[in-house]
Amino acid sequence: MKIQITLLAAAAIAISGITLQAQDKKSGSASDFLKKPVKGLELKSVGRVSFGPKGLLLVSDPASASVVAIDTGDTGPVKKLAAKVENVESKLIDAFGVQKGGVKIIDMAVNPESGNIWLTANVNPGNQPKIVKVDSAGKFSEPDLKSMPHVRMTLPSSENEKLRNVTDLAWGEFSVIVAGQSTGEFSNKIFQIPIPLEHGENAQFYSAETYHVAHRKWETKAPIQSFIPYEEDGKNYIVGAFACTPIAKFPLDDIETGAEVKGTSVVELGSGNRPRDMFTYRKDGEEWLVTNTHRFKKNLFGPSKFWAAKVKMSHLEANDEDNTNENAVRRNDKVASGPEANGMEVVEELFGAVLVSQLENAEVIVLRATSEEATSHDLELVELK
Repeated sequence: MKIQITLLAAAAIAISGITLQAQDKKSGSASDFLKKPVKGLELKSVGRVSFGPKGLLLVSDPASASVVAIDTGDTGPVKKLAAKVENVESKLIDAFGVQKGGVKIIDMAVNPESGNIWLTANVNPGNQPKIVKVDSAGKFSEPDLKSMPHVRMTLPSSENEKLRNVTDLAWGEFSVIVAGQSTGEFSNKIFQIPIPLEHGENAQFYSAETYHVAHRKWETKAPIQSFIPYEEDGKNYIVGAFACTPIAKFPLDDIETGAEVKGTSVVELGSGNRPRDMFTYRKDGEEWLVTNTHRFKKNLFGPSKFWAAKVKMSHLEANDEDNTNENAVRRNDKVASGPEANGMEVVEELFGAVLVSQLENAEVIVLRATSEEATSHDLELVELK
């Protein structure tokens, strides 16, 4: 889904930490961030997807409880999508030679190094996992994954628990961060995989507890739907969004694997929404956190059940009892923007956006539903105001 780059929290949200940034400038390929990569990749499933440096693609494989890091060799130069690609599903159906309805798009990530767009999808018959690349001309191709160097990182779990799903993943400071859901009582999970990445089970994992403002209670089962790495006062966090829709931050420093981590809810966007993606951008001197969501209750906010909100980054700094959890700042759903919006505004350019991936600052790639049924989608480059 994303490489997070924010001017406010550059150290944590940049492609890597100080040491890895220096390495990145010198390195020739994404394989420099992998230990003993191999070829011959086979995927049991595909889910969430995100880019790291030098065309390094992170792909979740939930069926094998793992994340795969792939050196795609997709390193540019940057060529942006030239025109809207209409009816993406029809292009995929033609590419795979299947019947109408035989393709389901799972996730999308644009590579900031090249501008190419990578999609994960399931293709019938057989629910086959596929990865597809779309270039600046709107041409669809299926990369030869077997020829690409990769490592597979297994996601650990507690005794008598299994990983149910991977809900998001991102390249962070010194580690790849993964959010997921297990079968246990504390099923909301956060994983950290140290960089450089290597085969096997070497991730730390934590069970996360969150105060759901709209529900007025602490919860352990609802997973983080989307997140960004975040740094505040020299400390590392992730900021994640949940269904119904609190935004909370979780500490990552000095935590033992298997520990229970309590989040701090700092923003409440309102019940009835399920977040899809998250990123930050700066415009006119203000830095914003954006999350696009799927509204599964009555549509209150505009022409589509797929909509997005942007939140002033300063809201994330809340730490006191009088402005967190039960007292977290709430979005005013009576107004879309302006002084009465409490620093949380509707992003009009993202109505209908099912998936969003950031190319550069305010430029994003949008997979937009062409109807409320969301059975077909267009792909386009959008600049946020």
